[in-house]
Amino acid sequence: MSVQELPEYAKSAYIAAKHGLLGFSKTIALEVAEYDITINTICPAYVKTPLVEKQIADQAKYYGISEDEVISKIMLAPMPKQSFISLEEVTGSVLFLLNPVSRNMTGQTIVLDGAWTAR
Repeated sequence: MSVQELPEYAKSAYIAAKHGLLGFSKTIALEVAEYDITINTICPAYVKTPLVEKQIADQAKYYGISEDEVISKIMLAPMPKQSFISLEEVTGSVLFLLNPVSRNMTGQTIVLDGAWTAR
């Protein structure tokens, strides 16, 4: 069962940790800004990693549906673009943040989610 499929009462620790990380990174960005250090957070939706592959298989068994149905009806259903985030997209975002042209981008959250949160 994925975090998205947990009952609302079972998500509190997971959600608190995510929000805590975002607040922590913004605070650290403020604390180290005078040293020309940048701190940003990259937040991708599902990236097809071995962990996600296992979640797909586990959810297929749990719900008694095919892995393709898990992908389309559970994982990618909330995403208007209906696709996994690629490792190249995450890497590209990291490379951008490492480039001197992003030296004043700090304390930001970069969301790679196929417009999931735009809804």
